[in-house]
Amino acid sequence: MYRNFFKPLIDILVSFIALIVALPVIIIISFILKITKHNSIFFIQERVGKNDKKFGVLKFKTMNDAKDAEGNLLPDARRLTKFGIFLRKSSLDEIPQLINVLKGDMSLIGPRPLLVNYLKLYSAEQRKRHLVKPGITGWAQVNGRNAISWKRKFELDVWYVNNLTFVTDIKIVFLTFKKVFAGSDISQAGQATAEAFNGNN
Repeated sequence: MYRNFFKPLIDILVSFIALIVALPVIIIISFILKITKHNSIFFIQERVGKNDKKFGVLKFKTMNDAKDAEGNLLPDARRLTKFGIFLRKSSLDEIPQLINVLKGDMSLIGPRPLLVNYLKLYSAEQRKRHLVKPGITGWAQVNGRNAISWKRKFELDVWYVNNLTFVTDIKIVFLTFKKVFAGSDISQAGQATAEAFNGNN
């Protein structure tokens, strides 16, 4: 009952209210991104949702589009701006995903939506993470986020799918606030963001 009825209802109500409450913050962030070295305010990228359905995930842009002499984008570490670092550390870059929740592409809580090209790399067990809607935060995010291996992330994602309850979601909410205030596990050691998944890590 919770998984199929109350959870989607809570997603719609909470995301709608959260967007209204966060509107001043959204306006301020958008203004700062506009006047700093960001080519656009939002970053949209195709990701995979429930039942392998593809959708465009929405975030505030944290990197510029700086390129080398040959026209290739510079590495993430060199394109990540100071304000972008702040947005990521505070998780404010995730606010636009409330729109994805309202649209039904995502849930407030669930496995993070990942890149389309990862689909062919999952094992049958890992692919179970797509049996539920992806979330803005999730069990893997409060248990290591980008500081743990992909293998461990997927184990935590599948655990969530198998143990999805109201109590589990409430626990994730409280742990998420704790992680955000601590600003921990933002990136992997030696990486500006997270290492790409290659099927072996």
